[in-house]
Amino acid sequence: MKDTRRTRMVLGGLLVVALTMITVDYRGGASSPLRGLRDVGATVFGPVERASASVVRPVGNAFDAITDAPGERRRADRLARQNQRLREELRSARLDKDKAAQLDRLLGTAGMGGYKIRAAQVISAGQGFEDTVTIDVGSRSGIKADMTVISAAGLVGRVTRVGPATSTVLLATDQTSSIGSRLEASKEIGIVEGRGRRGLGGGGDTPLRFQLLDAAAPIKVGQRIVTLGSQGQRPYVPGVPIGEVARVEKATGGLTRTAYIRPFVRFTSLDVVGVVVAPPKTDPRDAVLPPKPKPAPTPSPSKSPKASKSPKARASADARPSGSTSPSTEPSAGD
Repeated sequence: MKDTRRTRMVLGGLLVVALTMITVDYRGGASSPLRGLRDVGATVFGPVERASASVVRPVGNAFDAITDAPGERRRADRLARQNQRLREELRSARLDKDKAAQLDRLLGTAGMGGYKIRAAQVISAGQGFEDTVTIDVGSRSGIKADMTVISAAGLVGRVTRVGPATSTVLLATDQTSSIGSRLEASKEIGIVEGRGRRGLGGGGDTPLRFQLLDAAAPIKVGQRIVTLGSQGQRPYVPGVPIGEVARVEKATGGLTRTAYIRPFVRFTSLDVVGVVVAPPKTDPRDAVLPPKPKPAPTPSPSKSPKASKSPKARASADARPSGSTSPSTEPSAGD
C-alpha cells in the first residue's frame, strides 16, 4: 500500500472515529448507545482473543521462568544457607550447654578436694601403643609435666609431654601407669596398675588392677579406692577417686593380693577435664568420694494372726468348773 496523502487522511479519519466511539462508550457506562456494538464485537473477536491467549500464554510463562530463574536460584541458596546456619547455632548451643554442665561438675569435684585446676578439653586420642589423649592447654596456660589430670568423676591420668598450646596425658589405664592408692575406710595401701588400651582388650569393665601390699588385709567387692598422693604432690595429688573393687582374686599365699577395679571415669568418652596446677593444702582423704547409695529398705514379713478358738471350744472352756484340771495325757505308772 502506497503512502499517499489520501491514505493518511483515511487513516486519520478512522483514528478519530475510533477515539470518538471509545469516549462515548466509556462515558455512557452501562447505558452506552454503543453497548450493542460492543457485544457484537465481543462475540466476534472473543474466541480469537482466547485462542491467541492460549497460544501466547505458555510462551510468556516460559519467558518469565527463564528471566526469573537466577533470582529464584539465589533465593533458594539464601534459604539453604540460613537453614544451615540455624542448624549449626542449635548444635553449638546444645554442645555449649553440655560442656557447661560438665565444667560445673568438674569445679564441684575440685572444690571438694581443694584442687586448683585449669580446665581443658580433650581434642584427640593417641593412636600408638600408649593410652594417651591430647588436651588443648599447654605451657602458655601454666601446664607442666607430671601434673595430675582429673574429670568430674575422678582420676584421668597425668601430663607427660607439654607443648605451647597442647599437652599429652597418659591415662591411668596405660600398662606403664602405676598409682599409689588407698582403700576407703580400712586405709590399706597398694598400687593401681593399668591393663592397657583402656581395658577394652582384656580388661572389659575392669581396666585397672589393684595390688594390695598386705596380703592378709581385708578387701571386699564394693570398696572404693582413692589416690594416696606422691612425694611433692607429683605426679598424683592425694584423695582423687579412682574406682571401686569389682572382684578379688583368692589369696594364694603370696606377698600381695590382687583385685580388679571398675573406674569411676569412662576413658572411652573423655571430654572436659581439669589439670591440677596446685595441690590441696591438706589431704582430703575420702572427702571427694561420692556418697554411697542408701540400700533399699527390705520389707518386714507380716505376722499371721493367731487362730481364734471355735465357739464350741470357748463354750466348753467356759462350762468347766473352776479348779478342775484337764485330764493328763502322760502315761501312768501302771501303764
